[in-house]
Amino acid sequence: MDVDVVNQTRSLENPLRVKNCESFGCRLKGLMFQKSLDVNGGLLMVQKTESKAKAAIHMFFVKMELGVIWLDSSRQVVDLKLAKSWQPMYTPQSAAKYILEVHPRRLPEFQIGDQLSFE
Repeated sequence: MDVDVVNQTRSLENPLRVKNCESFGCRLKGLMFQKSLDVNGGLLMVQKTESKAKAAIHMFFVKMELGVIWLDSSRQVVDLKLAKSWQPMYTPQSAAKYILEVHPRRLPEFQIGDQLSFE
């Protein structure tokens, strides 16, 4: 199922529609083996609870850079990073429940403290 990402704090330049990914298998696979990512697409991984360790991501077998946005259970941005291909691990600076992976060109549209919603 796809969801629309809305930044309640600042307007997005273009709509952002991402795949909702809640199962363990979906989160494990993530965007591995994909050759490209649509600039208006991405992946929303949902953890059961907030955690720094469980919200960590790897970039093994990910053939592109990603903009990664971590959100807490209230859907507030707690960290963001440009993740480079084949890096072993990226961990958020604060506990997160949601991990939003987007095209790197979209990363500047988000800042720590922004409030997001998913529709």
